[in-house]
Amino acid sequence: MWQRSPLVGLMNTVVLNLEPIAHLTDEQFYQLCVANRDLSLEMNAAGELIIMPPVGGESGNQEADLITDLNNWNRQAKLGKVFSSSTIFILPNGAKRSPDAAWVKLERWEALTAEQRKKFPPLVPDFLIELRSETDRLAPIQEKMQEYIKNGLRLGWLINPQDRQVEIYRLLKAVEVVQMPAIVSGEDILPGFELQV
Repeated sequence: MWQRSPLVGLMNTVVLNLEPIAHLTDEQFYQLCVANRDLSLEMNAAGELIIMPPVGGESGNQEADLITDLNNWNRQAKLGKVFSSSTIFILPNGAKRSPDAAWVKLERWEALTAEQRKKFPPLVPDFLIELRSETDRLAPIQEKMQEYIKNGLRLGWLINPQDRQVEIYRLLKAVEVVQMPAIVSGEDILPGFELQV
């Protein structure tokens, strides 16, 4: 008989502190994710396990559009690799994060071993997008964006439809906030890439 998972219907992010009992290695975290494919998991630098809720139809559609636009540009430019929100990156600080859309410069991707490319790539993307969904609180996403920057992200966009804003994060620069609708540019990181938001 089918049993309902206790996490079904959960619409808030859950943070579990595992440090009192265990410190998961990168391989153990990978195996945990493989064993729980129905959950969207991340881990912060402090070793806390983060269980994120699924997104609704509108957010899922917006995310798909972002990935499609980024991938269409990349197919023409042939400068890197595009990744979906299912991809977890191991950041230099040890956090394991999955942005909604990400791009890695081809040379950096090709410098990884075949094993590193198959599992969770140990690098911060060059560019990424986080899309705030209806269930997301803004402050944790902003903290996540700052974490990406501190770990070497070159350009990132936090798209916040609820407040009709886009926060643009750049390495070694203050956050720029633009009002929607707007056209945001990939600048010199993604030459020629523009997105209407």
